[in-house]
Amino acid sequence: MSHVNKGDKVNVHYHGRLTDGTTFDSSEGREPLSFTAGEGQVIKGFDDAVMAMKQGDKITVTIPVAEAYGPRNDDMVMDYPVSEFPADMKPEVGMELQMGDNQGNVFPVVIVGIKDEMVTLDANHPLAGQDLTFDLELVSIG
Repeated sequence: MSHVNKGDKVNVHYHGRLTDGTTFDSSEGREPLSFTAGEGQVIKGFDDAVMAMKQGDKITVTIPVAEAYGPRNDDMVMDYPVSEFPADMKPEVGMELQMGDNQGNVFPVVIVGIKDEMVTLDANHPLAGQDLTFDLELVSIG
């Protein structure tokens, strides 16, 4: 049986945990994750781990920040005036929103603070700055 090659379509069951053991995502009870290996469709560390597997293999891999969602970037935390929100919206900490930039790109943000007339938004990926551990099972290749 051969290893995964770049360009192979793969199906992978996974269980993702933070370093404290907290589960952040899992394919349990769902179809396996399908993607094309080596094409950058998943984080680098996940892709690299799958490339070393054969069908039926089960491994556990810890992916460092740099090969996961990268470090947190303080420049992606910004204050935004409450007056700029729609009149019918009541901003609350933890609320997930979509924002757009001047180039028409849309990206998710989370409200992380509210003080006086300013709302603090965080556009970092929720898993940025975290090492991630995955239990992987390569279900199929092709």
